[in-house]
Amino acid sequence: MTNIQRGLAEFIGTFWLVFGGCGSAVLAAAFPNLGIGFAGVALAFGLTVLTMAYAVGHISGGHFNPAVTFGLWAGGRFDARDIPLYVVAQVLGAIVAAFFLLCIASGAPDFALGPTSLAVNGMGELSPGHYAMHAGIAIEVVLTAIFIFVIMGSTDGRAPAGFAPIAIGLCLTLIHLISIPVTNTSVNPARSTGPALVLALNGHGAALGQLWVFWVAPIVGGIIGGALYKALAPTRS
Repeated sequence: MTNIQRGLAEFIGTFWLVFGGCGSAVLAAAFPNLGIGFAGVALAFGLTVLTMAYAVGHISGGHFNPAVTFGLWAGGRFDARDIPLYVVAQVLGAIVAAFFLLCIASGAPDFALGPTSLAVNGMGELSPGHYAMHAGIAIEVVLTAIFIFVIMGSTDGRAPAGFAPIAIGLCLTLIHLISIPVTNTSVNPARSTGPALVLALNGHGAALGQLWVFWVAPIVGGIIGGALYKALAPTRS
């Protein structure tokens, strides 16, 4: 595949992850009497990754997440020279998805944009459960490490073929079930960047001020997860 094809696949996949996952939280989770709640949002995020992994995984590998890209590099599965292409495509996809989501959400008669709109990630006052920064950092590192570990294991050539997207999607669902109350669940710097940037451009910059956490913690966790799997199950020659 060409770099253009791979970049477009990552752009589309990340767009779908943010639009589908954050969109479920913004448009459906709190809908009167019919809201899907935390469990529905968690499932939506898992389904976005599952569906796009099958749709474009054979084109780009289906990362849709800078932490995955760095994690696979740490695990010896990805070339460092391709990291910028993937990260730029992922971030752009997330930003475009957040803009579309704001456009749609603003069509509701009672819509009011605030510092926690668009399912932004955050800690303290921006955390759904008002968790402190140390709790947010810890859970993002740990859960991202486990996520990459599952990705590495399920896509290993020695694993059952064809089931990796299911395992990865269900893992992301479980991650959201655990951590939505803490940080609104990132484990994905691109997913955090899109909503935070769009809010900042509309006068609400609190989430953008915390965005560094949702780059550093997931990438550190991703590198740990990738390196751990590589050490546990090195690729045979």
